[in-house]
Amino acid sequence: MAAAAEAEAPVGPSAEEEAAFLSEQSFQEAASAPLSVAAPAEPEEPAGALPPLAELVNRIPAPVRGLMEELFRAKFVTVKRVPKSALKN
Repeated sequence: MAAAAEAEAPVGPSAEEEAAFLSEQSFQEAASAPLSVAAPAEPEEPAGALPPLAELVNRIPAPVRGLMEELFRAKFVTVKRVPKSALKN
């Protein structure tokens, strides 16, 4: 009688069947995930006169400038416009 109960018990999927099912599930989840859409290109700022370097450096608090000098040996030498496409979002 115990042998008959074992024969009638449901059998789970094999290791290969389970692996195939899980890979298919992950593929379907990836396919249904929304794709990120790049932001539309914003118009570049008009090329105008840039503020003097000294004015921009003075906007940074003195303790921060000192720490930057100590840690990174950072020196401000020029002012440039950077296109927004070069910046991370």
